[in-house]
Amino acid sequence: MSLANLSQAANAKDRVSIFEMGARDGLQNEVAVPTAAKIALIESLAGAGLKRIEAGSFVSPKWVPQMADSADVLKQIQRQSGVVYNALTPNVKGFELALDAKASEVAIFGAASQSFSQRNINCSIEESIERFIPLMELAKKHNIPVRGYVSCVLGCPYEGEIAVSEVARVSEILYKMGCYEISLGDTIGVGTPQKARRMLQTVAERVPVEKLALHFHDTYGQALANILACLDLGVRVFDSSVAGLGGCPYAKGASGNLATEDLVYMLHGMGFETGIDLQKLALAGQAISTQLNRKNGSKVATALLAK
Repeated sequence: MSLANLSQAANAKDRVSIFEMGARDGLQNEVAVPTAAKIALIESLAGAGLKRIEAGSFVSPKWVPQMADSADVLKQIQRQSGVVYNALTPNVKGFELALDAKASEVAIFGAASQSFSQRNINCSIEESIERFIPLMELAKKHNIPVRGYVSCVLGCPYEGEIAVSEVARVSEILYKMGCYEISLGDTIGVGTPQKARRMLQTVAERVPVEKLALHFHDTYGQALANILACLDLGVRVFDSSVAGLGGCPYAKGASGNLATEDLVYMLHGMGFETGIDLQKLALAGQAISTQLNRKNGSKVATALLAK
C-alpha cells in the first residue's frame, strides 16, 4: 500500500464496519464466565457503538461448554435498535435454537483446509457444504441473513500453507449458496502482509470485495499490518475481539484475536469512521478482563486506562 493510497483512504472518510467477536469467538477460548457477565459485555459493546456483535454459538455444549448458555444470553440481553446480534450455527438444529432465541442473523463456518475440516467438524469440505444446504433453505424461509466464515485462509495447523485458489473456491461456494458476507479467517495468525493482500486479491476475483470481511488473528503480531496491507483493495469489514479475548488454541499461550480497541485506534488515526466510542470500548474490555482474571490483551486499552 503506497503513501498516496494511505492518504487517499484517510481523506475519503470511509466508514469501516467492525464485527465484534469477543462474546463468542473470544469467550469460547477463555475460562467459562457467568451468563450475567456475558450479557453485561454484550450490552456494554452495543453501548460503545458496535452495531454487529456475535453473541453466542449453538454448537454442542459437549464440545464447547463455554457457549452452553447462548440461548439464555440472547433471550436476556437488552437489545439496542440497529444492533445485529449474530449466532454461530453449524447445522439445522443449531439454526432452530438460534431462531428460537431470536438471533438477528446466523453464521456458518467452512474451511479452506481438508485436514482442518476433518479435525474440527469431522467431515470433508464438501460434506460440510452439503450440511449447510438445508440450513440455508430454512434461513431463506425465515428471512434470516447468513454470514459465512472460511477458516485457515493463510495457513493450517495441520497442512501448513494453503493454496489461495482453494480459499477462493470455498468462498465462492458459500457466497453463491446465499451468504451475504464471507469472512476470511487467518485461524492461526501466521499470515503476513503480502500473503494477506495476495489472498484477498485472489478471492475478490470470485466474490465482490464489498461482500468480503477479514478476520486476522494476532498470534504472530501481524494482524494490524495485514489489515493495513488490504485496506486500499476496498475491504471495509473487519472482525476483532474486545480486549483481545480468545487465545490461539493451536499455539498454547499465544495471543489469538486482534483486540478491537487496537484496530479502532488505528482506523480512527487514519481518518476512517467506525461509530465506536473508544473510551467506552476500552472500559467494556477491562470489565470482562477483570471478570476473567486475565491481563487486558489490548495495548491501546492498557494505555488509555492508565491515564
